Amino acid sequence: MPSEIRHDDLLAHVSHQGGAVAYAVLGYVVGWLGIFQPDWLIAVPATLLLAHAMIVAAYLVHECAHNAVFENPRNNARLGSAMSWLCGAAYGTYEDIRYKHFRHHVDNDDVVWFAYDAFFERHPRLTSLIRALEWLYIPAHEFLMHGIMVLTAFVIPQRRGQRLRNVGVLALRLGVLAAVFVVSPRAFMLYVIAYLILMHVLRFMDMLQHDYPYSVNLFDGPRSPHRGDAEWEQEHTFSNPLSLRFEKLNWLVLNFGFHNAHHADMRVPWYRLPALHRKLFGDDPARVIPFRSQLRLYHANRVRRVYNPQPGNYPKGQAYLETAQNGIGPIGGNAASFLTSF
Repeated sequence: MPSEIRHDDLLAHVSHQGGAVAYAVLGYVVGWLGIFQPDWLIAVPATLLLAHAMIVAAYLVHECAHNAVFENPRNNARLGSAMSWLCGAAYGTYEDIRYKHFRHHVDNDDVVWFAYDAFFERHPRLTSLIRALEWLYIPAHEFLMHGIMVLTAFVIPQRRGQRLRNVGVLALRLGVLAAVFVVSPRAFMLYVIAYLILMHVLRFMDMLQHDYPYSVNLFDGPRSPHRGDAEWEQEHTFSNPLSLRFEKLNWLVLNFGFHNAHHADMRVPWYRLPALHRKLFGDDPARVIPFRSQLRLYHANRVRRVYNPQPGNYPKGQAYLETAQNGIGPIGGNAASFLTSF
C-alpha cells in the first residue's frame, strides 16, 4: 500500500485497487471467451466487457505510474507492465510510459517526441484520409499513434536498444491475433471493435482536460516554460467527470475525470479523487465540464481535432472552461493518451 495512505483503511485500499485489478483480468479473460461464442446475445455483451476490461487495465497502468497501488515502486512496475499487455501498450516499456507521464506532471506540458502537427502539414493527403476516417468515427489519428507505438524501437532513435523486445512483443501479439483470425474471423472482428471502443473512451476522457501546448523535448530541447508552476497547472487543467450526481458512474474510468484533483496531488489513488475534488471545489458545477457538453464537443470537433492548435487567448484558462461548459468552440485535442510513450 502506498505510504501516503498508510494510515487509511487498509481494507478500503485493498478492496478498491484489488477489485479493479481482478475486474480487469477476469473481464479480459471472460470477454475473450465470450467473443468466440456463436450466440450474439453472449458475444455482444462479451465485446463490451472486453473493451471495458481493457479500459480499466489502461487506467491501472496510470495508477501504477503514480505508485498508487503498492508502496514498493517495483511492485507497481510489475503490475503496470502486466496491465500494459492487457490494453495493448506493451510494445515499448512500462518505464517509458511512466517517464513521459511524469514529465507531463512535472513540466506542466504535453512533453512529446512526435510533432504530429508538423507531420500532418508535410503529408496533406494522409491528413485528408485521416480526417475522412475520423468523420466516420474511426479513430485514425489514434491508429497513427498506435502504429508508432507498435514500431517504437524502429521509429524512435533513442529506443533502438529495445528492438529485440519490440520484435518479440510484436511477433507474439501478431501471432495470437492471426491465430484468432484463422479460428474465428468474427471473434477477431469483435476484438477490433472492443479495441476501437478503448481508443474512443481514452481520447474522450483526455480531450478537454488541459489547454496545454505541447513541447518536443521528451529527450532533449529547452525546458518547458511552466515547469513546477502549480498555480498555472490548476488554471489550465479541467475536470470532466461523467457525473457529479451519480458519482459511482465515474468508476467506469477509475475517476479519471476528476482531473484537477489528480493534478493537485498525483499520489492520491483513484477511489479518493472525488473526496479530494469536493475538498478543493465543493459540489460547484461551475468547476466541471458537463457530460452533455463533452459529448457535443467530441462529436462536433471529431475532424477538427486531427490538427487543432488550441487558441492562445486564455490567460487563466477560464474562457476555455466556459467555452467547454457550453459545448462550443474549436477546442479539444487528440493524441494525449498516457499510454503513448512518445
